Amino acid sequence: MEELRRYLAGEAKDGLISWATQIEAAARFRVSLARVEETALDLAILPARYQRNRQAISVGQQLKLFRGRVAVVGCGGLGGYVIEELSRLGVGTIIAIDPDFFEEHNLNRQLLSSPARLGQAKVEAAAARIAEINPAVTLVPVQAAYGTENAVELFQDVDVVVDALDSVPTRLALADSCDGLGLPLVHGAIGGWFGQVTTQFPGDRTIRLLYDRWVEGKGLEQQMGNPSFTPAVIAGIQTAEVCKLLMGTGDTLRNRQLCINLLTMEFEEVELSSPDCAIGQ
Repeated sequence: MEELRRYLAGEAKDGLISWATQIEAAARFRVSLARVEETALDLAILPARYQRNRQAISVGQQLKLFRGRVAVVGCGGLGGYVIEELSRLGVGTIIAIDPDFFEEHNLNRQLLSSPARLGQAKVEAAAARIAEINPAVTLVPVQAAYGTENAVELFQDVDVVVDALDSVPTRLALADSCDGLGLPLVHGAIGGWFGQVTTQFPGDRTIRLLYDRWVEGKGLEQQMGNPSFTPAVIAGIQTAEVCKLLMGTGDTLRNRQLCINLLTMEFEEVELSSPDCAIGQ
């Protein structure tokens, strides 16, 4: 829409447009805030909310983020932080997938939870949160469990999938689905003071290698508990991996496992030919 483009160009100051301008443009031209944001970025105009990004992320890269589609499987400890960070980063479409409802034991670490939201669907809370903090971002809530039978439907037109699960069998199935669909998968796992992150590219079979000694059971993440800070740290690293994948820049954790010990503040990188510190084994 040429009128919208001219309006945004005229309202920009120092290459930025304010949130008030975005709201006014959406109302004046009867378009969504997402349309306004994409149009501005396409004109190399940065929404002012992202101005602290621009020393690290160019306007062109910000546009790539906005045009990105990311599926987050699991909206609990890891997933809640990932969804929050992706939306603040400016990733345009987030598909949040989780069948569960908030319970009291979630309150110590799950960003989207609160006493008022006990009993509420996690994806419903995710949608409300994103509508509040970045209405230009589209959050698609899917209140369903991931399964091999619905993977094609869930990940249609997705660029990156984030593993924010707490079940080893389900994440192995997810890794296989992503491999079959040709999608990169950013894996994170937590347990107590410990966490791990890696990124699987199609054809690498990384997650199968990572859990090659797993036999059965839920894994250590279910046995060691999770304090509030562990998912925040691991989710931040996962979000950085997604950011690099969408922008096509930087070095990812492909074929590398980053092991984090927050008790001793040690970060160790392990080549995935010898996965010696996998949380889920």
